[in-house]
Amino acid sequence: MDRSRARADPQELPLGRPRVMRATAWWHELSGSAKYRLYSRLTFQAAVAGLAVALAISAGSVVAVLMIAVGGIAAMAAVEAQPAFATVPGVVARPRMLPLATAVLAALWAVSGIVAHLATDESTVVGARVVGVSAALLTIFSVVAFARHRWWILIGLSVITPPVLGAPLVAGLEGTASLLLAGAFAIVLTLLTVWALGIIDELERTKGVEAQLQVAEERLRFSRDLHDVVGRGFSAIAVKSELAVALSRAGDVDRATAEMEEIRTLAVESMGQMRTLVRGYRNIDLRGEVAGARSLLSAAGCELVIEGDAAKVPTAFHEVAAWVVREGTTNIVEHSAATTATLTLGGSGMSLRNDRPQGSIGERSGLRGLGERLAAVGATLDIATSGDEFILEIHWENQ
Repeated sequence: MDRSRARADPQELPLGRPRVMRATAWWHELSGSAKYRLYSRLTFQAAVAGLAVALAISAGSVVAVLMIAVGGIAAMAAVEAQPAFATVPGVVARPRMLPLATAVLAALWAVSGIVAHLATDESTVVGARVVGVSAALLTIFSVVAFARHRWWILIGLSVITPPVLGAPLVAGLEGTASLLLAGAFAIVLTLLTVWALGIIDELERTKGVEAQLQVAEERLRFSRDLHDVVGRGFSAIAVKSELAVALSRAGDVDRATAEMEEIRTLAVESMGQMRTLVRGYRNIDLRGEVAGARSLLSAAGCELVIEGDAAKVPTAFHEVAAWVVREGTTNIVEHSAATTATLTLGGSGMSLRNDRPQGSIGERSGLRGLGERLAAVGATLDIATSGDEFILEIHWENQ
């Protein structure tokens, strides 16, 4: 393995897959919830664009077509700025876009009403009414459907639009009914989409909590075992030490000596029990750790890709490789919001990389212990980090 290359250029490591192309890296960095929000936003914008095209086809003049096109662009901008579709829930990148787009649609609606009342040419009046109805429909789909009092706004807009556009009574009633039906469809569709977004957000949070609980459960298990195995011995040592001091002060040297002998025996036994416990904790299997890492990261919403095979790792380094997988997996869960990770196993080394790291390397105190463990068996640990990737790379001599 070319170690100098790995240290000089962390962007191109000899282990692992090539870095994702910059053109698509942003998509892979998004969480499942963010991807669904983006998909929903684009779907709504496509629906609004299709509606604008259909309405423009029915327009009778070039001016009307241009006005409807402006309304369609404004409606798509309004959907883009809706908080419900924000990539990060509750954080809107361009908060001023929504009121501006709403103002444009309202202006088209109002101007259409004025032209419909003042124009004397029949074709101009018809064109103005088409633009007014189009502005109302686009507003319902892109603004009203997301508003707080959406149903009342829909009813009011549907009732007032025909009179504003100067429509005859019968045509006005038909227009009101059409706007109500279209608006009801838009609102129901929006409510269902927002409901689905809420479920996906909850699933994302549940995955994170489940992963944290698994890590905490493992730590609790080890601390409980350590307390149960060693705690009793240390308590007995403390009590017998106090007794030996009291006997010594009372001049009963023989009994004090006997108590000290028992203290020594208890200390030796306790140390042996602790070594046995730690040895059992350390005797971990590489294949088992790889399977456990896949399960844990999956619960945290991160896909683990395995490259190579554990059989390629020299037997002398199986245990330390298993520790790298365990510590590296814990590191990903605790110090990143990763969605993808890649574990590469080879005859001369291994690597574990993940996207979306958080915090600085200095905060990862577990890496220091991992480096010491590797040094004890003649292996080395290299760390590389950037704004969008964290890499652990282990080197050992092939045996």
